[in-house]
Amino acid sequence: MTIVLGGNQYGKAETRVVRVTRDGPAHELRDLNVSVALAGELDAVFLSGDNTPALPTDSQKNTVYAFAREHGIASPEEFALLLARHFVGSQEPITWARLDVEEYTWDRVAGHSFVRRGTEVRTARVTHSAGGTHVVSGLKDLVLLNSTGSEFWGFATDPYTTLQETRDRILATAVTAQWRHRSAESDWDASYPKIRDLLVQTFAGTHSLSLQQTLFTMGRRVLEEHEEIAEIRFAMPNKHHFVVDLEPFGLDNPNEVFFAADRPYGLIEGTVLRDDIPTAEEAW
Repeated sequence: MTIVLGGNQYGKAETRVVRVTRDGPAHELRDLNVSVALAGELDAVFLSGDNTPALPTDSQKNTVYAFAREHGIASPEEFALLLARHFVGSQEPITWARLDVEEYTWDRVAGHSFVRRGTEVRTARVTHSAGGTHVVSGLKDLVLLNSTGSEFWGFATDPYTTLQETRDRILATAVTAQWRHRSAESDWDASYPKIRDLLVQTFAGTHSLSLQQTLFTMGRRVLEEHEEIAEIRFAMPNKHHFVVDLEPFGLDNPNEVFFAADRPYGLIEGTVLRDDIPTAEEAW
């Protein structure tokens, strides 16, 4: 038996950087959380402690700050592309880079004052190597709820099934969605709000027979209306709302009072894609 080193990477995770652009009458604000992962000819670092090929993770952090000053932050995707191409192009042992970026959105109150927007977080992932560049945009913690227009019945049963069929229920979820672009060149800030709003409107406008059906409908709408998107992946927990039994108090409950359970929960995951485009697992 021989023990060998398998796949590996290293990098600086979760560098928080806030960039204020002071040009013009009103300031602009971008608030990012940037994670770097690098791979390449790094076996010596792991096998013998020879750090010659390793750019310190502290240097990676400093690069994030320096690039924010020198290049600004046009969008999470564009900033990630700049960093990924820099690390692969400037460090000979590094042949692959992955940048994961989260953006926390601030809405302008007035002048130079801002308020943080809810729980929703914009995301971007860029992978870059000699084999190609991939851009995946997305969001997480987009909390949605329909108070009616959702059913769940006709499901499989077994000796342990206690769930009752329903023709009217609350459907709630916290959407994580990631969509892969066909090209590494796009107007990222223009496409993101359009896709985000399309997801919201499709959820709201779909009479749901299951969260799975809603997931597919949301993904299909994105691909139908955005030719630049190759595929979209979802993770959608079913945030259960159970009708409270008020009979012990002499009260009826015509689907008006619910208990919102945080766990356990159903977790629905799925990919919606074009069948004529390769899946490009290396992008994920």
